[in-house]
Amino acid sequence: MGSHSHEVTDAILETLKRAGAGLKEAGVRFALAGGCAGYARGAAPSLHDVDFALVEEDVPLALKTLESLGFRTAKPPEDWLVKAFDEEGILVDLIFSLADRPVTEAMIARAEPINTAALSLPVLEATDLVISWILPLSEHACDYGSLLPMVRAMREQVDWDRVASVVAPSPYASTFVTLLERLRIIAPTTPRPDGTWP
Repeated sequence: MGSHSHEVTDAILETLKRAGAGLKEAGVRFALAGGCAGYARGAAPSLHDVDFALVEEDVPLALKTLESLGFRTAKPPEDWLVKAFDEEGILVDLIFSLADRPVTEAMIARAEPINTAALSLPVLEATDLVISWILPLSEHACDYGSLLPMVRAMREQVDWDRVASVVAPSPYASTFVTLLERLRIIAPTTPRPDGTWP
């Protein structure tokens, strides 16, 4: 990792801190997701932007909050997230649907406060986080290589039987679980019949 990537990481963590503190204060129901959540849970930083998962109902409040902090907001054509950019152009994604499923209050309630960038923020539960990463895998986006080190770093925090149950219908996601088993990163899983998520 060169010094440039350290600067990038520092800038992203600074944005994370500002946005996260603002959303927390405004009472938005949210949790850290994506690479920043993996980093908060002990994975190596692979940070390109800040991802927050939030309940769709709270999107207007979240946008208003970030705008008041000087962020520029944008509604992209995708119907599962909105975007905010700080003055440096660092992107904050506000995601209200993960793997085509709405982010629920229950998912946010399961999030655990973790100190990230010297601020305690709710971070998606490790099991939810891994499901949110692997359930969207498809023939167009199937990068097992970048997921492996992140998942390996967090493996003891995850309920793998639950992951296996939820992702069973997806050939790409369930094959990733098999790969983890065969690499002995995780113990063999026993998918349960009830694979509902979130």
